[in-house]
Amino acid sequence: MGLTGGIGAGKSTVSKLLAERGAAIVDADQIARDLQAPGSPVLDQMAERFGAHIINDDGSLDRGAVASIVFSDKAALKDLNGIVHPAMHTEIQSQIDAHLGTDRLVVLDFPLLGENPRKGLAATIVVDIPYDLAVVRAVDRGMDEADVRNRIDSQISRDKRLESATHVVDNSGGLDDLNRQVAELWPQLMELDQYAPPSAL
Repeated sequence: MGLTGGIGAGKSTVSKLLAERGAAIVDADQIARDLQAPGSPVLDQMAERFGAHIINDDGSLDRGAVASIVFSDKAALKDLNGIVHPAMHTEIQSQIDAHLGTDRLVVLDFPLLGENPRKGLAATIVVDIPYDLAVVRAVDRGMDEADVRNRIDSQISRDKRLESATHVVDNSGGLDDLNRQVAELWPQLMELDQYAPPSAL
């Protein structure tokens, strides 16, 4: 299954709720962070493209420095994706394959699923939220408002993301409502999973 949503939508919360019900989560954001660890080939390529200043004194990636470059420059964002995504897709597939032959429902938690569709998904879950509410919630988490708006504007549109959905979770309400929707969604996903061929996972 694919799980996606824009910044501030609450996708991570839905991912956690699915994990609590037994889903195996393949977290694309965590994979990206691991691939950008100090001394990694991906980080070296990023520094070559964007400058050594994106690396902190301890060798770690300065994510804010990269964000300030790519989320206001479409060409730079395309270059970043060209560096990171091939390695990401290889690791994502490896983690999905690790669950083949098991009875686990595998959920690919991927914010950019709309921009980078994957074939063979048994379902695509979109966590949806109005634009202005997404900004408010992201800012409440400590993000800069201008940065949030730049990030949202650099992503696929809300309407386009919804077009890819087989299931929509509306997170405009509170946590109780979100939990209720996931509880209702879970048996539907389990039923789909029973008929999904191994290659679709």
